[in-house]
Amino acid sequence: MALTTLDPKTALIVVDLQKGIVGAALMGSIAPVVDRSAALLREFRNRSLPVILVNAAGGAPGRTEQPRRHTEPLLPGFTDFIPQVDQQPTDIVVTKRSWGAFATTDLDWQLKSLDVTQVVIIGVATSTGVEATARQAYEAGFNVALAVDAMTDTRPEAHEYSIRNIFPRLGETATTEDIINELAKRDL
Repeated sequence: MALTTLDPKTALIVVDLQKGIVGAALMGSIAPVVDRSAALLREFRNRSLPVILVNAAGGAPGRTEQPRRHTEPLLPGFTDFIPQVDQQPTDIVVTKRSWGAFATTDLDWQLKSLDVTQVVIIGVATSTGVEATARQAYEAGFNVALAVDAMTDTRPEAHEYSIRNIFPRLGETATTEDIINELAKRDL
């Protein structure tokens, strides 16, 4: 883990903690990921730092060799955030139709209009939605931190590969506790 600092204007991006995705066959129990995500949400909200809730409402167009996991139209409630996210009026909701939260949305503009310079990214799935969002954030010029214990995937090998090989090239990895401790330093 290599978190050095959090910028004064850091936003939390929560990727796809929604009913239609969290119910998928994920590696291990989703409960610890949800609990850590809820802890980070509380900490960011308590400090009036931006919280971005991202949900997926479709996929990018185009042919793929593997069948898509979700087809449209989506089942009712698919895009609803899980209750533990506890959506607040101050949260920014971004609905995406691609793996990453930046490509098909105005997220870059929204963050820059708030003078955000760093993002902490958590959610599902590590090797798709989280990784794509991290890549896009990095390419857009944001400092990126990834709370690796507040994310999961459907495939353990993909989860591990992203954490060990991709994330250190896009930003800094940390635990939820590391990020909360870094936020707490601001209160001293």
